[in-house]
Amino acid sequence: MSPAVFSHGDLRLYLLSLLAEAPQHGYGIIQALTDRTGGTYTPSAGTIYPRLAKLEEEGLVTKTVDGRTTIYAITDAGRAELSAREGDLAGIEQGLADSVRLIANEVRQSVQDAMRSLRADLATAAHEEQRAAKSRPRFDGMSGERATSREHLQRADASINAFRAQLRTDLRTHVARGGSLPASVVTELEHAMDEAARAVTRALSALPTDKQ
Repeated sequence: MSPAVFSHGDLRLYLLSLLAEAPQHGYGIIQALTDRTGGTYTPSAGTIYPRLAKLEEEGLVTKTVDGRTTIYAITDAGRAELSAREGDLAGIEQGLADSVRLIANEVRQSVQDAMRSLRADLATAAHEEQRAAKSRPRFDGMSGERATSREHLQRADASINAFRAQLRTDLRTHVARGGSLPASVVTELEHAMDEAARAVTRALSALPTDKQ
């Protein structure tokens, strides 16, 4: 389970600090939080708007409606609380940096664990295939073994296409919902796919062929 980005009550103070920089609408606040955390934390509207409403009730924030957009701004009382809790805010920002670092490390570790598991599975499959191949007779022409290999190739193609489609859908859905896609995440994805491709190539090179 990933560590919480904000401890209890910290998000409230952090929202005041964001509004102290400039008035914002709700989506802008969500995007600012996503950017400040490198894309590791994207709060939902159900998380942000109730807190903004509470800050408004306490007189720390005001809102103005411009057409279909609601803009939130910090009040003098809000700035006074922010100033009085300057030390707390510094602690929140340090804790935020630590939490983001932990989350990024967890993501990186998950990718590495998945790749190790994939490489181990491929190595085991290659070893078992080598053992099975030694006990099978070789045939010339379009043998039953060749037909089976073609069926397996079709299954592999279908699996790759399904994986590609699912990944594209997940990425597009995330971005469409307002989530960010940091370069670090894309780099990790590229690295993981490159490692997977190399693992498959190594496994295939270990399998017997008709020319061996």
